[in-house]
Amino acid sequence: MSKRLILAEKPSVGKEIARVLNCKNKKNGYFEGNDSIVTWAYGHLVTLGDPEVYDDKYKNWVLDDLPIIPEKLKTVIIGKTARQYKIVKDLMLRKDIGEIIIATDAGREGELVARWVIEKVRTKKPIKRLWISSVTDKAIRDGFNNLQPGKKYENLFKAATARAESDWIVGINGTRALTTKHNAQLSLGRVQTPTLALISQREDQIRKFTPKKYYGIKILVDKINENFIYKSDNQRIFDEKKIDDIINTIKYKDAKVTSIIKKDKKEYSNKLYDLTSLQRDAFNKYGYSPKMTLSLMQRLYEFHKILSYPRTDSNYLTDDMVATLKDRLKTIQINPYRKFAFNIMRGTIKKSKHFVDESKVSDHHAIIPTEESILISSLSFDERRIYELVVQRFLEVLMPPYEYEETVVTLSVEGYQFLASYNNIKRIGFKVIGQSGEKQEKSFHIVKNQSIRVMNVSKTIGETKPLPYFNEATLLGAMENPSKFIKEGETELKKILTETGGLGTVATRAEIIEKLFQVKYMEKKATSIRLTKKGKQILELVPKELKSPLLSAKWERNLKLIENGKLDKKEFIDDMKEYTFSVVNQIKSEKKIYKHDNLTGKKCPNCGKDMMMIDNKKGKMLVCVDRECGYRERISMLTNARCPNCHKKLSLRGEKGSQIFTCSCGYKESMTSFEKRKNERKKQGGKNDYANYVKKQKQIEAKEKLEDNPFAKALKGLKF
Repeated sequence: MSKRLILAEKPSVGKEIARVLNCKNKKNGYFEGNDSIVTWAYGHLVTLGDPEVYDDKYKNWVLDDLPIIPEKLKTVIIGKTARQYKIVKDLMLRKDIGEIIIATDAGREGELVARWVIEKVRTKKPIKRLWISSVTDKAIRDGFNNLQPGKKYENLFKAATARAESDWIVGINGTRALTTKHNAQLSLGRVQTPTLALISQREDQIRKFTPKKYYGIKILVDKINENFIYKSDNQRIFDEKKIDDIINTIKYKDAKVTSIIKKDKKEYSNKLYDLTSLQRDAFNKYGYSPKMTLSLMQRLYEFHKILSYPRTDSNYLTDDMVATLKDRLKTIQINPYRKFAFNIMRGTIKKSKHFVDESKVSDHHAIIPTEESILISSLSFDERRIYELVVQRFLEVLMPPYEYEETVVTLSVEGYQFLASYNNIKRIGFKVIGQSGEKQEKSFHIVKNQSIRVMNVSKTIGETKPLPYFNEATLLGAMENPSKFIKEGETELKKILTETGGLGTVATRAEIIEKLFQVKYMEKKATSIRLTKKGKQILELVPKELKSPLLSAKWERNLKLIENGKLDKKEFIDDMKEYTFSVVNQIKSEKKIYKHDNLTGKKCPNCGKDMMMIDNKKGKMLVCVDRECGYRERISMLTNARCPNCHKKLSLRGEKGSQIFTCSCGYKESMTSFEKRKNERKKQGGKNDYANYVKKQKQIEAKEKLEDNPFAKALKGLKF
């Protein structure tokens, strides 16, 4: 009897699938049942090889070797997950495996994770696809009852490989060209570079902004405790004399009620969350970075299974999901939302275009609660906050709109119009969540054509303000919709950007922002994002077209065409190769010089040139600016040992015999004292941090002997 092999993207999902499918026999790296075997990747098990895979000479970064454009890009097994790859390979080649089911994340990158492994193993066994938006027991069972043929997703795989290969071709060559040309750790990318350009554009607008004062008039009339505001044809009046003349004209004059207009209005809730809108709200309300929000969402999706798939760009549900909404409402047991969920369940849930639209759901629907119940106390503080955001939005969408009567009163004083308005709530609707629900009635006891004495006339003064600096929430919004930041007249570009969904994808934007901080192209000042000197310089050194979001938009449009079978992948890659020649040649011919902002004043003992201070995740080191010299010197190393005060990782400084542990909180401790403290703790049965530290240090030192090029390894792993 043949079995099916199911490949999940992560162990956590694999274990859930195994449990649901009754695969109870736990083995090394997989679970086995009567008719199914469930195994998993750790993200990617296979990736595109580095340039040295094609020729050993590429281990050294040499400008004249560029561009590096292999005829066919090769994949390699990732070293740190090689053991799991071997397990997956052996399972795929087992004689009793009749078919392979791809159960990785339902999207472009998830398809790439599985297909690259299948290609590397060189198995021709039949493929089926599990496509689900949550990992609840019901969703898993329904998904396996509705498996799709693998052939249906072949174009998705082609689009995924086209994305990966084009990013490799442009990114590797552009980064090596910049680094070798300017002797600095520099990189470029089709998403990260135009993102930096957006920040630069905003900073330039703020820098050039000149504030201007504008003026208005407000009046108070007899027996009405409300300001009436002067209405002009222009929104703002910058001519103070004009305002002064009007004030002199209307002083001591009566007002006449010229109109009282009442209108019934409705206000609907915000749309259901997609990932970007959730990340923006989490930042605005709680200060969570986009990366942190995505991480919390993954936990709520994979581990707790109470929220649907997070990496979605849709705010809508499909028609067939309407029948599941009451089951989802039943799981909401958290206060104060429980009572609202119960009230909605008692009524009839009507399908509305406000939250149900098949045409606006691509791979995945909006983020909503699943049918899975949970003990709320099992959630962390941060997880609960994110869960509550989604629950509240879900309930608001299913509740009636906020309804009110708007009254606008217009007064005329010597021919000049003044307005005041107020709203009377008729139905509080979704706004009852978080509010008392009390209606606050308001009325002006006046009638049309009535004359009213003006009690006070005053001039108002305001000042125009520049646009604010981007923060992580507003930058996400700009990446999602960069067309708002394109100059007037560039209608074609605006259209393309609108069609393609902006810079990057919902799944990659948080990672891009995080990477720009890590490579020190931008930094935070309070919550504002500012370009560093390094970030400003990179924008001066990269080719002009790379700074425009148009390149990324065109790439995304073409990738979508490949996904839909309307564009040949080879044609796309050939265009990218041709473009890369242009990028490299422009960088080679660049006359501008990069000015290092991390020079220390210390000279290299080998060649006498300046030394740079490099700060990375391993610690700090001095590196010669001359890459050919290659001299470097360790200043401090981040260890696994923890500070006894704040529990952060300690840095180790100094030469052997006089080494000192230091912490950012100010704590210092000599190696002798450290060893003594750790030995005492060991006697008490505590964790031997020092032993772990020594082991780790030896591993790092051994690895560093093989890493003669600090630039190559510092940039390895960058995603473009």
